[in-house]
Amino acid sequence: MAEGPMPPYPRVSVIIPHLNEPDELRRCLDALNAQKVDGIPFEIIVVDNGSRHLPKAVCTDVTLELEPTPGPGPARSHGARVARGAILAFVDADCVADDGWIRGIVEFLDRNPDVDCLAGDVRIAHADPARPTAIEAFESIFSYRVKLYVERDHYAATGNMAVRRDTFHAVGPFGGIATMEDRDWGQRATAQGVRIAYVPEVRVFTPSCKSFPELTRRWDRHIAHEFDEVGDHPLDIAKWIARSAVMAASPLAETITIIRSDKVSNLRERWLAFTCVSRVRLYRARKMLGLCLRRDATRMVGSWNRD
Repeated sequence: MAEGPMPPYPRVSVIIPHLNEPDELRRCLDALNAQKVDGIPFEIIVVDNGSRHLPKAVCTDVTLELEPTPGPGPARSHGARVARGAILAFVDADCVADDGWIRGIVEFLDRNPDVDCLAGDVRIAHADPARPTAIEAFESIFSYRVKLYVERDHYAATGNMAVRRDTFHAVGPFGGIATMEDRDWGQRATAQGVRIAYVPEVRVFTPSCKSFPELTRRWDRHIAHEFDEVGDHPLDIAKWIARSAVMAASPLAETITIIRSDKVSNLRERWLAFTCVSRVRLYRARKMLGLCLRRDATRMVGSWNRD
């Protein structure tokens, strides 16, 4: 029997790790499917990472893969292994890609053959744009400072990252749940000479945390990973305690950042951002001191995304 024509070979493989977010995933896929109007062939690979219910109803027109190893890093790496596109584009299941996202990735990498990895902007989608909450104002300024990640820390946030497929496989897969997989991968890539560029025009939007406990769960993982890098020498512990003290005092130093930010638009939003950053930094300082007493960050790392 003669087979029908083969679908066009994808230029881009969009890889989405998923865990228990079917409604958010649907919105993510709707935004991606709307980009077909740009005429760039792409495939979508959703990698489920242990959801209570597989998102089969949502993934009718995309490739659905399963990755049993916990963590978004293993899920993204699984997607990269089965991807066919020359460009791998990573986005989170709760993100909505801006119009022209795929086109922007392709055009930038075509114009810049010396760039192997692209870090796009991540913006907060406000539930009510007219009256952002304190958490939304805080996250707009502080949660996704992608330009800083690229220029100072040499990595791209994997909620909006694209990389040439050959480059990704040369650097190697993302780390597991015990690592900050985007920072770890980006710094390994940079050490190998991979150039990462920040491209603010390539945007995605993500919802803010809905509550302070949800926000702090994100920081728990960061704190735990940082503590894992602290040695056992008393001087190392003393430096960690000093860092916690600086953390508690840091909101005052952030006032200039809040005043200058273009991510908020009026005095009310800047005040809300300041109140929230103060609360977050005091929480982080307390957790940092608590780890000095327990000397065990494993539980904080292992449970962060398994709800």
